[in-house]
Amino acid sequence: MRIFALLLTIVLIFSCKNPSEEKKTDTENTATETSENEISNQANSLIYPEEKHFKSIRQVTFGGDNAEAYWSFDDKQLVFQSNYEDWGVGCDQMFLMNNDETFKDKQPPMISTGKGRTTCSYFMPDNKHIVYASTHLKDDACPEAPIRNNGKYVWPVYDSFDIFAADLEGNITAQLTDRPGYDAEPTVSPKGDKIVFTSDRSGDLELYTMNLDGSEVNQITDELGYDGGAFFSPDGSKLIFRSSRPKTDAEVKEYKDLLAKDLVQPTEMELYICNADGSDLRQLTNLGNANWAPFFHPSGEKVLFSSNFEAERGFPFNLYLIDIDGKNLERVTHGETFDAFPVFSNDGKKLVFSSNRNNGGTRDTNLFIAEWQD
Repeated sequence: MRIFALLLTIVLIFSCKNPSEEKKTDTENTATETSENEISNQANSLIYPEEKHFKSIRQVTFGGDNAEAYWSFDDKQLVFQSNYEDWGVGCDQMFLMNNDETFKDKQPPMISTGKGRTTCSYFMPDNKHIVYASTHLKDDACPEAPIRNNGKYVWPVYDSFDIFAADLEGNITAQLTDRPGYDAEPTVSPKGDKIVFTSDRSGDLELYTMNLDGSEVNQITDELGYDGGAFFSPDGSKLIFRSSRPKTDAEVKEYKDLLAKDLVQPTEMELYICNADGSDLRQLTNLGNANWAPFFHPSGEKVLFSSNFEAERGFPFNLYLIDIDGKNLERVTHGETFDAFPVFSNDGKKLVFSSNRNNGGTRDTNLFIAEWQD
């Protein structure tokens, strides 16, 4: 699963005056300028001074844990997961939004079943369907959340997860996986021909690809450890993913013992890159701590990801850029808490990500959309 749980609507408004508009009075002009300045200042307050890649930021959600927002192929909509209690859910479900919406005073439409727990939604190329993983076939109720392992954070890899396709009204149109064990974390190639996902069908958590209808399943990775959160490059030729690969005998034993309980402990993860067929696999980062949630820059030559490698006690997580040859590491965000799940729009002009910024000191993780500038 790609998410873990760790305000005021702000919209940047551009003034577009039509020459045929009736001229405002001086008072009206002054009021308008003041209002626009206030909005601009509010938008700028969401950007820390060092964050030079952000031209503006708009906050989208205002409560709960909201993450893993993904753009439709035409960039007009996004699908995301949330566990916000005010929206009537007890654990993560899928929600739909237009690219210009915010949700301080309204609720987005839920497009998953509302049953079980869902994760990892992604648009299909037709912009009319999504793919996501759900546990609802086993139980309508939310599955039990795991407790910590010797005080360390653990992720559940529920064996009841399967992958489904659904339309934007919430109707499931196909079940794409139907095997015992964990099948989740699907994302779709920009070429519109393949889905990559994580499965433990081999006895370990490996990457697989399949056609959009679930056929022609191919195993991509085969080394012991949790390989997950994979995304295709913009041209569909490569995959970037995170992995926690145990090395010592003690690490191997702990990993296997946890996996037998449908758990993983993702405190040490590095990024790996390979061709879409699994060839030319290589480790991209060697930073220590947790490096995860990678996504290709629109150029295909860089990767944006979340990491706490500079943190001494687990936090903060910030976003970093790195070339696909492992050079030119650059810090992008400069928060003191949590920035993760960065995803570029298909036109490369915007970035959606999740952050604890502007949450009033709560534990809420909200969605933000930034105008990106290189």
